[in-house]
Amino acid sequence: MADGSLAENYQALIDSIVEQTLKGNVRSKEQVRSQLEAAVEPGTGEIFERAIASRITETEAQVETSLKAGRILRALKTIESEWQKGQQDRQAADGIAIAQKKLAQADDSDRPSLFLSLIDPNQPDSLNRQQLKQLAQQLSQSESLAPWAQGIMAGLANYEQLEPNLVSWLYQPADAAVGFGSKADRGPWALWEKSAQGLPKLLFKTLAEDREIEAITRTAVDTSSWVNLAVLLHFVQRALVTWFDKQLYSAKAGKQLSYSTSLIFAAIWGRLSQGFKQAGASSYHALGNGSFQLMLQILRRFSQRDDFPLYGGVFASFSGDYLQDTLDYFSEPLNAIEGTQEKARILTLLGYSRQTLGRAAEAKAFYQQALEIAQAAGDLACETADLCHLARSAVLEQNYAEGVATSQRALILARQRGDRVGEANALVNLGYAQVLQARANDVADAAVYDSAIAYLNQGLELAVKQGDLSSQALAYNSLGIGYVMSNHPQKGLDILTQGADAVKGSGNIYLQGLYTLYTAEAHHALKHSEEAVFYSALALYLLSSIGSDDWRQAAGLASILEGQLGQETFQQTLQKYQRQLTPIMSMEGFEALPALLKQYRAQ
Repeated sequence: MADGSLAENYQALIDSIVEQTLKGNVRSKEQVRSQLEAAVEPGTGEIFERAIASRITETEAQVETSLKAGRILRALKTIESEWQKGQQDRQAADGIAIAQKKLAQADDSDRPSLFLSLIDPNQPDSLNRQQLKQLAQQLSQSESLAPWAQGIMAGLANYEQLEPNLVSWLYQPADAAVGFGSKADRGPWALWEKSAQGLPKLLFKTLAEDREIEAITRTAVDTSSWVNLAVLLHFVQRALVTWFDKQLYSAKAGKQLSYSTSLIFAAIWGRLSQGFKQAGASSYHALGNGSFQLMLQILRRFSQRDDFPLYGGVFASFSGDYLQDTLDYFSEPLNAIEGTQEKARILTLLGYSRQTLGRAAEAKAFYQQALEIAQAAGDLACETADLCHLARSAVLEQNYAEGVATSQRALILARQRGDRVGEANALVNLGYAQVLQARANDVADAAVYDSAIAYLNQGLELAVKQGDLSSQALAYNSLGIGYVMSNHPQKGLDILTQGADAVKGSGNIYLQGLYTLYTAEAHHALKHSEEAVFYSALALYLLSSIGSDDWRQAAGLASILEGQLGQETFQQTLQKYQRQLTPIMSMEGFEALPALLKQYRAQ
């Protein structure tokens, strides 16, 4: 049929549906879609789309002069909407049919990789739960693909069972730590184990009992079980990230848990990959490659976030050991990945995790490698961040001249590309390095300190404008420390007090630890002995809880205070603040403080 005749027919079809709608004879939108599917010939969709677009344009021009035109326009919009939905459904159905055909034609060793590409969250057309169910129905018709169909359906069923308890584990007693800790009473694993079946149940049990994940691969894992686990964890991880990202004002949940969710699930798949490959069975090789691919998919998705934590904020939901174990794992697998943007960003994260744990040499090596890859990949935001981290590393090594020079490089780069968060961090690092450089050189000229403090103030103002809590926390901390070190403890204390909300809101336990440490130093300089005891004890707990080497500085200050006050008065002061400290560190943490001080003295 000629295009002209079809266009006329489609105009008549549209007018007929509009007339039926105005008369009240159209009961549902599905009725409209059914009429369109029956009347529009295959391969002529563009002619229909031109016809409906033309009618909508004509009617929109009449809306202001005709009351009836508004009703007609609503009917036309419904027709257009249902046509588009039908097109999307047809495209999805075609995609599912193509996926089924590709899986059927692929070798057994290639099927895991091919299947995972269908659910890759980095692809715009990744299959949703309903589409996966449709794919499983098609796969079930083939004997060779039946295990895949069974695995998909089992994974979807597991998710439906687990979904009601997806976030209920967060609502623990008010003083309970929240996150993916390594103990059975922290995190979701034990709760999820009760709902899951098959291999997922075994995985959650293993995680709840803090046993090696790789041990699972020494059991009999077939294709169906692996697909079951892949489907379940895929939807659990995506749902958790989405939920956490929406909790903007939650004290217990938020972006920090969103970040750690991605890291934990990526690490799970990485460890399973390692276990499958070490098991040696030929049938496990493809499952190992598939598990590794899942790890990369999660890391790639995480690294492409607009709010990727280039400057910190990942560690709020990890205990010290669990943080170290999880992030240590990625070092080796990253060697197998080409130098891409996501690799540079994950290496940056690994760098400041090492910095937090007091492993400065390792941190510097990660930053340097990330910097080179970011430069090659053209990721200027990551390049600026790594320069800022390297500047901070140089300051920690007491190489203040290098810290100043590297901060200046970061500042120039950030300003060239309009990276305001990077500029704020570079300004803070520059001022911080200059304060310490002047102090180390016994500079007495107040103008030198004033210049450095000015940079710190600029960085703070910029961080506040950007609303970036991690940058604000770093800026408040650095400015407060700068004042304390330049013999202005009251100004330092005032700034640190102003920054309390930003530091807490950043979710960065390391920065919180440094904040309380230098608040204690300021109180000590001002001869506020009781406050100094309180904050030094809190800093000692926070920094030791994440395994940071800086706990020794807090322990050193607490020991000085004990010597100045006498052991009895020091202990009485601690007991006085017990009620304020135990909600933060628990009674167990409070009672462990003397042992930490004893450990410090022994070393």
